[in-house]
Amino acid sequence: MTAELTPLQEQELLARWTSTLLAARTGRAGPDPIPYGRNLLSRWSEPQRRYHTVSHLRAVLDRIDELADQGGEGGELELVRLAAWFHDAVYRPDRSENEERSAALAEKALTEAGLTRHEVAEVARLVRLTVTHDPAPGDLDGETLCDADLAVLASDPDTYTGYTSAVREEYAFVPDPDFREGRAAVLRHLLALPRLFRTPYGAAAWESRARANMERELKELTNEVS
Repeated sequence: MTAELTPLQEQELLARWTSTLLAARTGRAGPDPIPYGRNLLSRWSEPQRRYHTVSHLRAVLDRIDELADQGGEGGELELVRLAAWFHDAVYRPDRSENEERSAALAEKALTEAGLTRHEVAEVARLVRLTVTHDPAPGDLDGETLCDADLAVLASDPDTYTGYTSAVREEYAFVPDPDFREGRAAVLRHLLALPRLFRTPYGAAAWESRARANMERELKELTNEVS
């Protein structure tokens, strides 16, 4: 059992992982999914994580389900769900190649697990897309994953504050002036996007609240709050 999970929670997540992988394999033979799922949960429970934890993984999976229920977004939802499992599977806050290493892990593991070359390539592409969160128009898979990953930005104020505090804890080794500068640059990049959320449901339900949260945080970071 991983440190953050109760036995029941671990069982529930492993069941979600297994059903997703088996659905993606569409009846093809392959190895037992459970060891792969346990390995991923162990990665998501590493001690250096404060925000990019199992709780974040579960939240992204839930938001993908919410998007699917509301509008059926996503061309290949099982591959989007697999990409959610892998998108921060390799995470070291002091490194810049986390998404690339996570994508490489997905390529290795999912090839072993019995997915086709196309399926593996699509999952890896989606993981790499979380570097920019800027999918091309019409990229339904990318829009769904990116919207689900960014949905935390549209949280209520208390939850958003908890999210930003957890991010700061992950970067505790960075001096405060440098962190504020780097975090402000991330916020400016996201705020400059024409739309944060690309799915119809995400745009309607999350866009305005996310922008309000980020604009408030940016003002606090740049000492513009009176």
